[in-house]
Amino acid sequence: MSLRQTLQDDMKTAMRNRESERLGALRLLWAAVRQREVDERKDLTDAEITAVIDRMLKQRRDSIAQFEQGGRADLAQKEAAEAAVLQAYMPQAMSAAEIEAAIGAAIAQTGAAGPAGIGKVMAVLKPALAGRADLAQVSAAVKARLA
Repeated sequence: MSLRQTLQDDMKTAMRNRESERLGALRLLWAAVRQREVDERKDLTDAEITAVIDRMLKQRRDSIAQFEQGGRADLAQKEAAEAAVLQAYMPQAMSAAEIEAAIGAAIAQTGAAGPAGIGKVMAVLKPALAGRADLAQVSAAVKARLA
């Protein structure tokens, strides 16, 4: 079953079970997916939907940090609950060893050396690791490896 169909089924289930927090998070996700579909005038693939979810998770993490700095634990908790719902739709995260192996393979493939090769390596890694690893951490690991 596609990710799109899974989202629709889970929204229906949340409505039936009166899970208001879960339903709210799923509706936000569905609205973001539909908005991107309308903007691009096509149905999104599972990979594109995963990219939408990843962007929403990043927004939630940023919001949680800001709310905690501002002393708003109630709002931070709400954002964390939404992030937990969204995280369930992401693919299995890669381990640190798998990420290191992918970085090594990308460096060998591109023949990159020194800080100037970071862009080449990240161009290879980004599509392969999208949704399965935090690309900011991957970029930092690439910088450390090429420095």
